[in-house]
Amino acid sequence: MTKKIAIIGAGMAGITAARTLLKAGHSVTVFEKSRGAGGRMSTRETSWGSFDHGVQYFTVRDPRFETAIREVPGTEEICRPWSVNAVRVLDELGRVIEAPLPAREKHYVAVPAMNALVKHWAQPLVDQHMVHYSTEVKRLESSEAQSSSRTWTLHTKQGEKDKEFVGFDSVLLAIPSPQCSALLEHSMLQKLIDPAITSDLQAIKHQVDLVVIEPCWTLMVAYPQASEQGLTHFGPQWNAAKSTHHRITWVARESSKPGKSHIERWTVQAGPQWSHEHLEDDPERVKAKLLRAFAELTGIRVEPSHSAVHRWRYAKTLTPLGQNCLWAHEARIGTCGDWHIGHRVEDAFVSGLSLALLVC
Repeated sequence: MTKKIAIIGAGMAGITAARTLLKAGHSVTVFEKSRGAGGRMSTRETSWGSFDHGVQYFTVRDPRFETAIREVPGTEEICRPWSVNAVRVLDELGRVIEAPLPAREKHYVAVPAMNALVKHWAQPLVDQHMVHYSTEVKRLESSEAQSSSRTWTLHTKQGEKDKEFVGFDSVLLAIPSPQCSALLEHSMLQKLIDPAITSDLQAIKHQVDLVVIEPCWTLMVAYPQASEQGLTHFGPQWNAAKSTHHRITWVARESSKPGKSHIERWTVQAGPQWSHEHLEDDPERVKAKLLRAFAELTGIRVEPSHSAVHRWRYAKTLTPLGQNCLWAHEARIGTCGDWHIGHRVEDAFVSGLSLALLVC
């Protein structure tokens, strides 16, 4: 029997679930508050080139993920190995304190930018008008009908307009755990949930609240002057490094990635503790502090032609849920996302696939 299913979130987990359910013959509608698909596999476009300011790369360990990359037309051409398998570890002053290990697995990036993979997988859904971008789901409402005929209504905001989407058999939440928790709590407080299934949603919320996700401030800098004639060396010889610096945990040369322009660009990710302590700071103050730390680590002390920061409130899972997904059979509502089992791109894929197979 064909089911009508709402999926909230168009990152890797949500799009994987949507594609799986569509292939099984169900009707799916995806709601995404951003302007495009990708989630943390996001890309910032600038005049100096693009920055993968969220997920930096992905691995392919799960055979189901490998199969999807191999069998979905056009995907293998998008996924390219990035030659940074031997990542340096730096001390506070940018000195290498740990020799890079031999390559154990390939680090992949999507070309021309990290969001290309999810966008490619989402395109068939977009072509069939199954995806609503710039649409934030504010509340969930369940009918008080018998279990077999109960339906869900989504109350959304599209710009300044409120709009309802009705008649869904199931709702899948493919968003960060704090957003899942807030949406469920708000819907229950507004008394929009049938009391017969409130306990199911409270049980889901209790489990979701056990997950711990770290924030991250990200700095993006560009140095077009590095390509000036006669300049043979600019910055360090390596392209990616982890760091023990009290502000920075990761630095990567964007221009070293396949399919990227050669203008010298770096993405810098702050550590979770520092990001948490400065989460609500003024962005310009955060940028200044990270620029100083970046100069200390890399020795690049010239003023960048472009610099910007982005705050990720929900960046990396510290304490995952420990199971692939959550599914309340009676309420017909579930959750998926990398935070269920880890923080990798393929964790999100496995979680979305697992939930979709339960719903089927």
